[in-house]
Amino acid sequence: MGRTGKGQAGERGRIRRLFTWKKLLGTFFVGCLLAMGAFYVLYLMVPVPTANADATLQSNVYKYANGKVLARTGKINREIVGLEKVPLDVQRSFVAAENKTFYKDNGVDIKGTVRAAWNTLTGKGKQGGSTITQQYVKNYYLSQDQTASRKLKEIVIALKVDQNMSKSEILAGYINTSYYGRNAYGIQAAAQAYYGVDATKLNVAQGAYLASVLQAPSQYDWTFAGPEGRKLVEDRWNYVLDNMVDEGWLNAGERAGMKFPAPQKPKAPKGMSGQSGYIVEAANAELMRQGVSEEDLKAGGWTITLNIDEKKQKALVKAVDKQLEAKLDRKGDKKDATVQAGATSVDPKTGAVVAMYGGIGATEHWTNNATRRDYQPASTYKPIVLASALDNHAVTQDGRKIGLGTIYDGTSKRKVVGSAVDFAPENEDDQNYGPVTVQKATNSSINSVYAQMIVDVGPTKAKQTGISLGLKDGADFGATPSMSLGVMGASTMDMAGAYATLDNHGVKVTPTLVKSAEHKDRKADPVKSIGDQVISREAADTTTKAMQGVVRSGSGTRAAGDYEAAGKTGTSENNRSAWFVGYTPELVTAVGLFGEDPKGNQVTLTNTINEGRANGGKTPAEIWGAYTTTALGGGSSASFDLETDGTSGGDTGLPTPTESASDSPSPTPTATGGASTPPEPPTPTGTTPTQPPTSTATTPPEPPTPTGTKTIEPTIQPPPDGTGIVDSRPGDQ
Repeated sequence: MGRTGKGQAGERGRIRRLFTWKKLLGTFFVGCLLAMGAFYVLYLMVPVPTANADATLQSNVYKYANGKVLARTGKINREIVGLEKVPLDVQRSFVAAENKTFYKDNGVDIKGTVRAAWNTLTGKGKQGGSTITQQYVKNYYLSQDQTASRKLKEIVIALKVDQNMSKSEILAGYINTSYYGRNAYGIQAAAQAYYGVDATKLNVAQGAYLASVLQAPSQYDWTFAGPEGRKLVEDRWNYVLDNMVDEGWLNAGERAGMKFPAPQKPKAPKGMSGQSGYIVEAANAELMRQGVSEEDLKAGGWTITLNIDEKKQKALVKAVDKQLEAKLDRKGDKKDATVQAGATSVDPKTGAVVAMYGGIGATEHWTNNATRRDYQPASTYKPIVLASALDNHAVTQDGRKIGLGTIYDGTSKRKVVGSAVDFAPENEDDQNYGPVTVQKATNSSINSVYAQMIVDVGPTKAKQTGISLGLKDGADFGATPSMSLGVMGASTMDMAGAYATLDNHGVKVTPTLVKSAEHKDRKADPVKSIGDQVISREAADTTTKAMQGVVRSGSGTRAAGDYEAAGKTGTSENNRSAWFVGYTPELVTAVGLFGEDPKGNQVTLTNTINEGRANGGKTPAEIWGAYTTTALGGGSSASFDLETDGTSGGDTGLPTPTESASDSPSPTPTATGGASTPPEPPTPTGTTPTQPPTSTATTPPEPPTPTGTKTIEPTIQPPPDGTGIVDSRPGDQ
């Protein structure tokens, strides 16, 4: 036993000699040196990487003119904002929640890491041991993997980032890359998702909630959380505010009076369905024309404020729904399903597109009916022919200056005179009008008159006037007499722009959807929406006066309301499109109906929305009138400020001391404004002074009496509600 005891004592002695405190301390220091060396090598070897794939992804945000969000696009719902747009006390709420030493530390907090681990182990709640810098590094440069190697990289990169970036840059990166729940990445998306405001409008109580929810987004979302989750997030919210008081960032009295800011219920994301998709695509197309590439738009990060007026937009949709969609059976009737509507509404003083209707819904019918150019504008081009005649001081074949009182031969199928191209268009229902004034021809949309007028002006000049007013210059825009009947392609936006220029006294108006487009790196140049004088004011204003007659006593009476208005109906060949384009002093709107089968082919609108032809004086004018009335708040006292050429066709429906509102011209009207007095009986243009008129009538025939069912428009003294007025014609092309 003695030998055994001595042996044990010797063994203990050898162990003590082997593990002396000096040796242990030395080993510790050597180990520390080795660890430091290894970390230094790691520090040198690990570079700051580029951002991960998702960190820089953003959505594009499209807003109404009033700032409300219309739509968001992109893979990730994120809109990066500068720290200067986040209130200072909201910034500090995030620091108080996650890393009180943020402004002092070097990016890594060892004490905080140890303390967080201890609190978690002792049941004081899950604590984040990483600094804000480390969390930013994890979100922006690395991944969410819970591995030792990723953690080491995080620490190394955090140290480097802290050396090379300011605290403001790091904090901005952190709040913009963090996930807040509700599919919201970054503080701007979170502010909208939880409180329906931009980040700049957040208060400190709301900021403290968003800072709190970061710890467990799904568990801490107030709307979905159970009693325990709500208690935890409220405790966390109090913790954040108390820390702010401790740090001197929040007044204790203010803190004591704060109530928990329960967030709003989640809302469906602002997507591309309904009218939003049409508007977004049209806005993108406008931006690309201004030099923003498609790749730039797809990368996201744009805040695009539109000129779309939220109230007017809703009014336009409501008008189409009530006047058209409520009367169609799209599911049960194949013919009804072919009817498509499009509309564009413009402020003539600014060029702002305040409302747009692209179709039944962008996810159901992909083509935007407001911007498509594959349908003919028909007789809505006739006022452009008149404007060209007035602007170019054109004269008839027998030398009379063209004005509203100029007499033309309104005989159907009368061959135009003075053209190398044979053209003899038919009037609606092959109606012969005989000698008529230009005003009467405008009211009644008489094809034979305008076919001759464009020859008198010169088709090339009339084409140039259309282009100057904003219509596209394409291969289908032929300079021929048939152009008077609108046989080219045009969109509702094109026609709204052309008529807006007339409304704006001949100063060019370019319809513009985008009010501003901003990215953190750049801004897009806005469209110059108001241009130069493209036709004379006298020509534009006289054309407006002519179109007032259309609304007062012509084919567009269904558009009349408690406002002054001018406009024109149009129905294309085979009734494939039907239009009403018109304006008040404050608002210009083009409405079109288009027949389109499921394969995208153009088909007739006949026997769809109503029996017989679907003409511009019916549903399009009714949509226009319903929308305009609402958009103008029920009506308007604004008047057109017109400087005309002084001529009058006597058919405007606007009584004067010397003329009545009769729709029937005098057989021998007196031309004014420089035009010579036509002989007795009048010699209609389209003939020569030595050749008799092609019409055998020496005075206008008695107009037909309206029957209330199928009548020939226009009629004398039409009913106030427009009953019996139609604008459908096989030759109104």
